[in-house]
Amino acid sequence: MKRTHHGMLAGFAMVTGLALAISSCGFGSTDSGDSDTTINFLAPTYSDGDTGTKALWDGIIADFRAENPDVTVNLELESWDSINDVVRTKLQSESTTPDILNIDAYASFASDDMLYPAPEIVSDQVLSDIQPGFAKNASIEGTQYALPLFASTRTLFYNSELFERAGIATPPKTWAELTEAAKKIQALGGGVSGYGLPLGSEEAQGETSIWTFGAGGSWSEGDKVTVDTPRNLEGVRAIRALVDAGATQPNPGATDRKDVINAFIQGKIGMIEGLPPTIGQIAAKNPGLRYATAPSPTKTGEPVTLGVADHLMAFKKDGKKAASIKKFLDYFYSPQVYANFVSHEGFIPITNSATAVLADDPVTKAFAPTLPVAEFYPSNNAKWAAAQGAIRQQMGTIAQGADPAQVLGRIQEAAN
Repeated sequence: MKRTHHGMLAGFAMVTGLALAISSCGFGSTDSGDSDTTINFLAPTYSDGDTGTKALWDGIIADFRAENPDVTVNLELESWDSINDVVRTKLQSESTTPDILNIDAYASFASDDMLYPAPEIVSDQVLSDIQPGFAKNASIEGTQYALPLFASTRTLFYNSELFERAGIATPPKTWAELTEAAKKIQALGGGVSGYGLPLGSEEAQGETSIWTFGAGGSWSEGDKVTVDTPRNLEGVRAIRALVDAGATQPNPGATDRKDVINAFIQGKIGMIEGLPPTIGQIAAKNPGLRYATAPSPTKTGEPVTLGVADHLMAFKKDGKKAASIKKFLDYFYSPQVYANFVSHEGFIPITNSATAVLADDPVTKAFAPTLPVAEFYPSNNAKWAAAQGAIRQQMGTIAQGADPAQVLGRIQEAAN
């Protein structure tokens, strides 16, 4: 989800006459006017332009201030390229530490006892509205510390026209059906590939996880990162079998996700695992493309997918801002406000109430059914970063002849 995207959905008009308390140079200076009713909020930019992330947050803050004139919200936005460095710098002093932070990882802050538990910064109504799987993914040892901002999952995108030409009546549910369909599409020729398999270093862990999860595998057991397991091996061997069948684009071991998505949009690939922003990209680049979505194929046909979420978290510092933070976050997660934000950023809502509001939204229609079957990276485990890096570097070699068992063994060594 750390990808800026532009013009995902319809434009968003902000109409307000209120003066905003927005920091243009960052918060934490001696003249910042910090108090128990001042919230310093650090967030990344997901989309640019007049209707992008800044406009969305500015409008939310203005409307919140109109209803809560006693609370000031200072917003600081950073790019995803720089926000981690900014966070490290700000955390060196309590005066510059943000009160609310929007980022992906929260576990190290929670482990260092820096964060409010979620029940202290949002109402029970908000907590119970969050999809259970995503709430669990925001928890450590049974305590929720972060609030999922929005979700990204994967689902199968398929080219309806290529399916018709290849004589494929229904989207595949199992790996065997996927391989057979991909081979039929590949046989059409003309530079068309059956399945887009991105095992390049951009995000090989994403594609790989869809297959290992589809075999009933996982990347952790208890407090251990578990890569070299029989079920994970079964998933990776299924990837290798698809490559050996000649049913993917050329050189999948060096192909990045963005490349297969672009090729699919151009009508050159029959099937890919797509993300929520893929719908907007198709609408912008090739609105005439005939395509549909279906659950990701698995070994048995039982649906499962990869889930990823960015989070909001609140630093407790001296503990005096909990009431102000709770006011703001309860307002943000109210159904209409939250649904509006998520829909214009082009992702999936993680609350049941916003999902109902967005029932007719194309992204929500395609991806909301995937939320209950989402599985996650073990991002709460400090050793996962090493494992993830090794997957990115090693997994592509299976498409070049490397033995899947040996590849998983090398990745496990990196995680130990």
